[in-house]
Amino acid sequence: MSEVRVRFAPSPTGYLHIGGVRTALYSWLWARQHEGTFILRVEDTDRERSTEESTKAVLESMRWLGLDWDEGPGVGGDHGPYIQSERLDIYAEYAGKLIESGHAYRCYATKEEIAAAREAHRKTGTKDGFRFESNWRDRSDAPEDPNARYVIRFRAPHEGTTSWLDEVKGKIDILNSTQQDFILLRPDGMPLYNFGCVIDDLTMGVTLVGRGDDHMINTAPQILLYEALGARVPTFAHMPMVLAPNGEKLSKRHAAVGVLEYRDMGYLPDAILNYLARLGWSHGDQEIFTREELIEKFSWDHVGSTAGRYDAKKFLHVQAEHLRMLSDEDIARWTVPFLARIGIEVQDDDPVLLKTIPYVRPRAETFIDVAEAVDYFFRDVEFDAKGKRKFLVPDNAQALVRLADVVETVEPFTKEPLDATVKAWLEENEIPMKVVAQPARVAMTGRTRSPGLFEVMEVLGKEKTLARLRTGAEIAAATETPSA
Repeated sequence: MSEVRVRFAPSPTGYLHIGGVRTALYSWLWARQHEGTFILRVEDTDRERSTEESTKAVLESMRWLGLDWDEGPGVGGDHGPYIQSERLDIYAEYAGKLIESGHAYRCYATKEEIAAAREAHRKTGTKDGFRFESNWRDRSDAPEDPNARYVIRFRAPHEGTTSWLDEVKGKIDILNSTQQDFILLRPDGMPLYNFGCVIDDLTMGVTLVGRGDDHMINTAPQILLYEALGARVPTFAHMPMVLAPNGEKLSKRHAAVGVLEYRDMGYLPDAILNYLARLGWSHGDQEIFTREELIEKFSWDHVGSTAGRYDAKKFLHVQAEHLRMLSDEDIARWTVPFLARIGIEVQDDDPVLLKTIPYVRPRAETFIDVAEAVDYFFRDVEFDAKGKRKFLVPDNAQALVRLADVVETVEPFTKEPLDATVKAWLEENEIPMKVVAQPARVAMTGRTRSPGLFEVMEVLGKEKTLARLRTGAEIAAATETPSA
């Protein structure tokens, strides 16, 4: 088994954002490529915003995408628990070690004292950011009140430089003079992000930390913690953010950003992973990748250092390409739930459904498109008002009746014999195809656009074809011609 151990550690404060999916994807690809371990850890220490419902949504999203994890919720592992709120005793243990070694201290400063220090800093007019300097940093005493509340702070060095070689960004140097004594544990024992993250990654044996570059501000403090604990520092890979087309932070006003929204829009998991992989990583000029190709070809050195911009049209193009890569049987299977959403209950091996797929796949981009393109094969015709008004008119009624009479004689009732028989009839009677094609299409499908006329007839079968053509003729004959 490879020594590669990577993790994805979402905070369950809402849906799983597609930017988070890309973060998870890159680490997952690295693990799978090296036959390593992919860990899913839930960082739920934000008690006000974290919810069980959000945790379930994150797990559901990951499962639907097929980003399976080797250790984590529902799977277990030797390094659990994998939910932060269940690891408080571990954080307390390591905080105690840091206090004993002199790298951390109990800070009894009150909120009022910190607020006063912040105000005094503001009044200086300096543009430097506020850094709280606790007077408990070098004290060994404690307040007289044995119940006085305190936080545990890290005793950050003020001299020297913290450096690391980032897999994406290259060499990074941060002056320790810019660091402050950041909080490790709150009074209630809950860890702050940097401490919880480090202790989790350390105890879970994480070898590479892949995350968005908005976390680069946290890396130097985390490296200082590893060094204070005498632990090996993992490799870091900070990938650029996914931005909106206008360069702003991607949000719902720019696009659907929750994974399950794309599921409901009829996208494929592999299409989502393909698009997100390419939104910041490249492999030559190749745009369309299978999941297996992504695993084989992914590398951190081809992850760009600048932010990728979301492009809905390109995303849809990738989705359409992946849809067309599927077999007819798989398209049918994926389409069945979307048919159910519009009230059509069929099995994925339904012979009528399977017959429709070759005719609708060239134009369909999502499974909603497929479902909407085949619905008239399974229920009564719902006429497009404009098409009905234009083509189901008295002048076309007789042509529909005659067409029905002609196709009634065709055996077998399949595309080629239907095509040959109808075209021979049209030529013999010097009738242009356009005279019957659109009225027949509207009569059979309710629409002005559909697969070819004879493909539709074959899938509908003789009984339904004749019934719809003759019903269309009756509607046409009964339609009142608008007065001039």
